[in-house]
Amino acid sequence: MATVEAALPVRPRTGRLLVLATVFVCAACGLVYELELLALASYLIGDSVTQASVVLSVMVFAMGVGSLLAKRLRARPAVGFAAVEAALALLGGLSATALYASFAWLGESRPALVAFSLAIGVLIGAEIPLLMTLIQRVRRQDAGGAVADLFAADYVGALVGGLAFPFLLLPLLGQLTGAMLTGTVNAAVGGALVLWLFRHDLSRRTRWLLLAATLGVLAVLASATLLADDFERVARRAVYGGEVRVAVQTGVQELVVTGPSTGSPRSLDLYLDGRLRVSGYDEYRYHEALVHPAMSGPHGRVLVLGGGDGLAAREVLRYPDVTRVTVVELDPGVVRLARTDPMLSALNAGVYGDPRVEVVTTDAFRWLRSRPARQFDVIVSDLPDPGITPSTKLYSQEFYGLAARALRPGGRLAVHAGPLASRPHTFWTVEATLRAAGLATVPYSAGGRLSGFAAGPDRTLGVSGASPQDWGFVLAAAGHRPELRVDRDTPTLRSLSTAALRDAAREAEHLRVEGLPPSTLPHPRYSAS
Repeated sequence: MATVEAALPVRPRTGRLLVLATVFVCAACGLVYELELLALASYLIGDSVTQASVVLSVMVFAMGVGSLLAKRLRARPAVGFAAVEAALALLGGLSATALYASFAWLGESRPALVAFSLAIGVLIGAEIPLLMTLIQRVRRQDAGGAVADLFAADYVGALVGGLAFPFLLLPLLGQLTGAMLTGTVNAAVGGALVLWLFRHDLSRRTRWLLLAATLGVLAVLASATLLADDFERVARRAVYGGEVRVAVQTGVQELVVTGPSTGSPRSLDLYLDGRLRVSGYDEYRYHEALVHPAMSGPHGRVLVLGGGDGLAAREVLRYPDVTRVTVVELDPGVVRLARTDPMLSALNAGVYGDPRVEVVTTDAFRWLRSRPARQFDVIVSDLPDPGITPSTKLYSQEFYGLAARALRPGGRLAVHAGPLASRPHTFWTVEATLRAAGLATVPYSAGGRLSGFAAGPDRTLGVSGASPQDWGFVLAAAGHRPELRVDRDTPTLRSLSTAALRDAAREAEHLRVEGLPPSTLPHPRYSAS
């Protein structure tokens, strides 16, 4: 089919530049939609590798479908492009809100994730064939040159969108409002190109219909933006209950604190990226089991990896002969919250006011690589569950090798290794990885079935998202198998005894999974399932 050059209100050269600028903007918006879906899916569902694979594969497939469907619109490319951009702006702009709503009220966001990935992919795939037809209507050129120009503008736009999302949109506007602003830009630019540059291709009735559709999309997105804060508050109450007291999006994660602002700190719950990290009611059971077995022996200098809430450091500081506690936490927002929130500060006994505590806000892996060897008597690894993909490198053989290097002779390393009973494969992979790093290990748990452990009421979530009856740990040391015990001069504990620890170790051995390979940086072995 021959392409007839359009009657334009500008010179062909200017018209061609305007089409390429539209390609640039549309590509940037399309990549932002994709990154929004990836980020929110990882936050709501977890296991970012799986979610990235789902979103990317579905969208690439859908883009191919969209390219084929666009062939039916080539007879009226201006109208087709305007319709595609209006639909894409509406769906992309509201996609993050729809996913969050699905998670908040239905408890499941996977179907919505797949549906939006498919729909947005189809619309993005339809853009380039239509724009190819439009740029040929501006000025005829060989197909190879036109494709090269379009893809150059497309790829540069994708670069700008990819950089704008993490460094501009997400920190300044958040996921929901950032997507809505992107949709607004998408609708305005796509509609302006057709309604002005290609207006002579449209009948009077078609122009008014497209104008009404574009303005309608802009009005919907503007209204949604104005209501975004109210929607987030209502959705948070649906997810976390009615007592959301703090909700902060840091540069690393979302922090949510629930519970009253006064009274007993045991009513506090702290969520990190939607996962319950601290339950004030029974967190002491987790932190006592994590910290005190490692403190049996020399413990003058202690390193806490993670644990920015200050609760592991609280247990360490119960020993008066501790001279230095170094807390390495990636997110300064967690430390700031632990310092300033009255309930969380009461729960951690104000540890950050103790002059023995030093806080370093950086990546634990990078920090350990830069440290001299043999500095610490005890290392406490209070990190998120190994099944959470960003944490995987902190449960690798390479990481444990760095931790072992940082230990003094006779030093101990205590590791939170994830749920033992419900996810034995993950737990025993952590244990196998520690052994591969040259450490001798003793696995144990803080399960409610074990004698000597206080049992609280049943709760659906516990520290790091595990059931309070299913916290698994590994005590490790270099050169010798550490003895699992609590020293006689240990401060009074509410949930722990040497007998209970040894019972826990025996029960853990009954669940052992043999023959698991270690997890390494090039070959991670953990999954969220």
